[in-house]
Amino acid sequence: MSRVGPVEPGEGTHVRDAPPAPRPRRGPRAPYLGRHRRAVTGALLAVAVLAGGGSLYLTRPRSEPPPAPPYPSQVTAVAYLYPQAADVNTAPRGFTFAVGVTAEFGPPVTVVAISQPYAGLSVTSSPRTPFRTKPGSPRKITLTLRVTECGKVPRNAGLPFLDVTLRNTRAMETHSFILGPSYARDLSRALQVACSNDSR
Repeated sequence: MSRVGPVEPGEGTHVRDAPPAPRPRRGPRAPYLGRHRRAVTGALLAVAVLAGGGSLYLTRPRSEPPPAPPYPSQVTAVAYLYPQAADVNTAPRGFTFAVGVTAEFGPPVTVVAISQPYAGLSVTSSPRTPFRTKPGSPRKITLTLRVTECGKVPRNAGLPFLDVTLRNTRAMETHSFILGPSYARDLSRALQVACSNDSR
């Protein structure tokens, strides 16, 4: 039986050494990245943390916005207080009375204008409009209604009201306030006295 063993070099021959494998070339940035690996790694971590924090911030549960303030007419009360004696020289054919204006809660309310429905009457206020009322602090206002034309005022004011324009941070609106039977009675009496010498 013959055996074949490993081939051995013959006389005058020798095994060639394999050339060394070429070293991989580094790109132009490789030395930079190698030298600054910690700084680059730190910067990448910082970017990742910021991206994660931003994602958490954007996906956080939203808190409910604060409720809108009420409309001014919903929180303002105007009440008839009493008639006042008027100087006939300063308010001829006039009726002067006091009302209380109260903003019950919410932001301050500004009284922008006060008017009334009868074409034959004019109305002025003291203090003059516009003026502000603070929540919970009643403010006394003196109003003078002056007869400008008797033919355009009723002899008996059955359900008289005042139109009051109010403004707060929510809105501006005009609301009609009915001042009750005492105001109706006193106003009717004043109109009858003011127009008693006029014929219709």
